[in-house]
Amino acid sequence: MSEERPHIHRPKVETFDIAARTNVDPKGFVRPVEHYREEPWGLYMARHADHPQFHYLESWIIPELGIRASIFHFTPEHVRDWDFYVDIGEFTRGEHVWTSEDHYLDLAVQTGHSIELLDVDELLEANAAGILDPKTSERAMLNAARAIDGIAAHGHHLDAWLGALGMSVTWR
Repeated sequence: MSEERPHIHRPKVETFDIAARTNVDPKGFVRPVEHYREEPWGLYMARHADHPQFHYLESWIIPELGIRASIFHFTPEHVRDWDFYVDIGEFTRGEHVWTSEDHYLDLAVQTGHSIELLDVDELLEANAAGILDPKTSERAMLNAARAIDGIAAHGHHLDAWLGALGMSVTWR
């Protein structure tokens, strides 16, 4: 039996237009945003979703940490056993528009219990294919390791870790 290789794709890029109150997802769909809030250390976004598995999305984008922490409000038939999904990437603050470039690695955080590192295979394949350069790949791994260490050191509580860093996050 052969092991299936991950589908190689370019990093997913997303924009967050505060002035227009929109979020352009990686596929180019423009989504209206219900709420944006800027802090010196990050951007909060909350919006409805027309996804078959979840109806609402909340995210904190924190460039300094290279993370986007999200809560997906799943429909009852698609509930997951994790509370937070953390994307690892590069996040850039503009005057009115923020951008994100996903660097493949993700963390699924089950508050008070565990953290699962996901999509390492995608990062390695993108690096091997030259889609992501070695320096960016290394930064993604270091950002994921820092997040895992920080969240675990705070009892697997994402909010507690961010609070200890002076990043007081609030959710809807």
